[in-house]
Amino acid sequence: MGHLIYGTAPAINIDDRGLEHLRVVIITKLRRDESFSFNWDDEPRVHGDDALNTPGLRGTVWISKSSSLYFAFDGPNERPLNRKWLSALADSANSGSGLRLVPEPE
Repeated sequence: MGHLIYGTAPAINIDDRGLEHLRVVIITKLRRDESFSFNWDDEPRVHGDDALNTPGLRGTVWISKSSSLYFAFDGPNERPLNRKWLSALADSANSGSGLRLVPEPE
């Protein structure tokens, strides 16, 4: 289970594969100096701190070039990145509703 740690907020726990894809999309947008929101619901792969992990948990963070982000992974990236998933995540990040971890396409 990977973690996205945003400032002093609780870590957002995300499985390593999803986090690796989110990292690529987030860094690409920040390199372009594009700010955006990252949103999560009580999704199977995205959860907040265990103490806050209750049904219906939702959250949003604003990510910009001044954001302090730290990506931590439990293990090595053993599979190549899924270009279709990167594209779907980038489309999500570019939408009015912001970046959201969508299911990995086949």
